[in-house]
Amino acid sequence: MNLLYSDILPLGTEDGQQTITERFTAELQKADRLDIAVGYLSGDSLEELDRLTEELHISRVTLIAGMYYSDGIPESIFHATKRINLKWKNEGRGEIRFVRPFKYHGKVYCFYKNGKPFAAMLGSANLGFIKPTASNLRQYELDAVTEDPARVEEIARHIASLTEPRCSANMDEIRDFSLIEETNGALQDVELVHQVPTSDVLFYKDCPPLVSFSLPIKVPAESEKHMDDGKHFTKSNINVCYAAPRSKRKPRDWYETQLTVSVKIYTLPGYPEKNKPFMVVTDDGYRFKAHTTSDHNKQFSAVGDELIMGRWLKGRLAAAGLVRPVNNTQADTERTGMITKEILAEYGRNQLTFKKTAKKFLDDDGTLLDIWLLSFDNDEPSIG
Repeated sequence: MNLLYSDILPLGTEDGQQTITERFTAELQKADRLDIAVGYLSGDSLEELDRLTEELHISRVTLIAGMYYSDGIPESIFHATKRINLKWKNEGRGEIRFVRPFKYHGKVYCFYKNGKPFAAMLGSANLGFIKPTASNLRQYELDAVTEDPARVEEIARHIASLTEPRCSANMDEIRDFSLIEETNGALQDVELVHQVPTSDVLFYKDCPPLVSFSLPIKVPAESEKHMDDGKHFTKSNINVCYAAPRSKRKPRDWYETQLTVSVKIYTLPGYPEKNKPFMVVTDDGYRFKAHTTSDHNKQFSAVGDELIMGRWLKGRLAAAGLVRPVNNTQADTERTGMITKEILAEYGRNQLTFKKTAKKFLDDDGTLLDIWLLSFDNDEPSIG
């Protein structure tokens, strides 16, 4: 058995020492099957595991996560594991399972060739070591590797026992995950946006509505996002960032969003008057000033910063791991950053619910503003 190290100064590796990543990669290159049981993982490490095993033609991958069923699972991890699990199952090359009856905090990796385990790693390293991020970049891990047949077989049996139904289930079989909503980093430190205590959000959610409106989010299906008739996808107001840039030198910001409200909604009694500011409190705890503008007050936007609405809406999808922000929308010819019906379906929400409360907010200039609760919901509520 040999020790494996992290290479983090001032405790860098010495001559003859091997890093965890180096040994993992070396063993994987000799394998045709990989079994893993860990406590935690990350979306980036899962994507890297998928890439590596596909590139090295690993025929079978079993990944078991041990802590999320008991402790709750972050949205981004949930969506990443769901996507990769489906891919592996469809390709017939693996699955992702979750331990259910207890919290499993072990970290073991077993490598197979021609049906037999030949090496195993165990120690402190969760799956995140194969793709470090800011959160674990300076996290030191210590592992050991063994090629002793008896020890390797013992570890292989241990992982196999974890795959049994009494211990774990495939992700597709689990319906009662406790999802942990992740922080929308796109709104952090934005000048005109303020955070609201959870108790205040719950208070506004409980307030009887004076009036309420449902605003559908219009987006293309995945099969439609490359239909370039000059008008098709820019009609999807959340994807207006893919329209022709206002300046030849500067593409539109990915967060640019236009919430265009249909005539059957903005003509209803109680809809906000054009250019009359009101205060929005969002269902995830942010507050900013908004108004309705344009012809027939059909545009619904934040006051003072046209990107705020997109940072709130698209930022939530990014935080959930369903899309990645795009630096240059004009260069994104594959439209990887375009929001589609499939993304909203995966998120479980496809409309905004806009509810006026009886409460007022005292603005800095002494004006009393109506407080509206803005929620990202599914399409169950009706307009009215």
